[in-house]
Amino acid sequence: MNTLSKYSVLLVLLMITQCLVAQDNYEEKITRLKEQKERITHQEKDALKQEVSQINGRLDDGSISVEEAKTLKEEAAKKRAMNIEDRLAIIDNKIALLERNKGEVLADNTKFEIFEDGVGINITVNDEPWMLFEGRNKVPKYDRRTYSDMVIAVGLNNAIIDGQSLNDSPYKIGGSRFFELGWAWRTRVFKKSNFMRLNYGFSFQWNGLKPKDNQYFVDSNGQTQLEEFEFDLKKSKFRMDNLVFPVYFEFGPSKVRKTEDRIRYSLQNQFRLGIGGYGGFNIGTRQKLKYTRDGSKAEDKFKRSYNTNDLIYGLSAYVGFDGVLLYAKYDLNPIFKDAAIEQRNVSLGLRFDL
Repeated sequence: MNTLSKYSVLLVLLMITQCLVAQDNYEEKITRLKEQKERITHQEKDALKQEVSQINGRLDDGSISVEEAKTLKEEAAKKRAMNIEDRLAIIDNKIALLERNKGEVLADNTKFEIFEDGVGINITVNDEPWMLFEGRNKVPKYDRRTYSDMVIAVGLNNAIIDGQSLNDSPYKIGGSRFFELGWAWRTRVFKKSNFMRLNYGFSFQWNGLKPKDNQYFVDSNGQTQLEEFEFDLKKSKFRMDNLVFPVYFEFGPSKVRKTEDRIRYSLQNQFRLGIGGYGGFNIGTRQKLKYTRDGSKAEDKFKRSYNTNDLIYGLSAYVGFDGVLLYAKYDLNPIFKDAAIEQRNVSLGLRFDL
């Protein structure tokens, strides 16, 4: 969702609020406008400092020459000086209008302004500025090395059991599923190449297993194993909830979009390959049973440890285009502690970077 869409609701609310705002004393308005003049000067000077800093950065990395840097600095200084002059003239005209009409101005002015790169929102109602959000730097950063995405993954889940193939798994292939929700940051590794990135973040994982053949999990003397249930099970589901911190090396081309004041690397419609792993914690284990007993429907929910391992770690990878990726993960830690036969969780599905 773009910045304008995010704050369109705020604009509508403020338009309604505008109709309810009573006329303030015009002398107070004049005082606020004079204070606004000081803020304008500080804003433009701070913006100039940021532009000069970015130009110096481009000079240091060799992307521009000394002569080009000098020219860019002169142009930036000229632009900011003209901005100050023009913006102050607008404020002076507003002050003069208020003084001439003793505050009884017919014009009804509402302005909605969104700063570049979503760093601030400024709304003016009846010549009064309402700063809802203001970032420290209104000048877009020339080169962003780090981007972020929400991560959603969903697919099939199962377990690799020592001495057995996946075809002999005691868990339903289609019924056992996983879901993952998290946030990831993507940072360019090299200064002038975006071919390799470091992808890292945190995720909540919900790994589910549905046993076959009317079985459920039983904790007996420190051993968790499958046993047949005494009644006809309509549903038997075992779920492990994890908080993990994945780290990947991501490879793939990107599109470069470059202007005078910024450079951006886009992965839109580009191939991506990520290889890495994760580590974290088991934050909960649950089992849910649905069955019929003496002609009545019954449901049991259990939240226990079931001797599952507290520490989670494993390998994972993804491959695809843009934000739609084929995703696989494999826990290196056994699901259950001190189990006679070790089982390790494995998942395959789709990952979406939004």
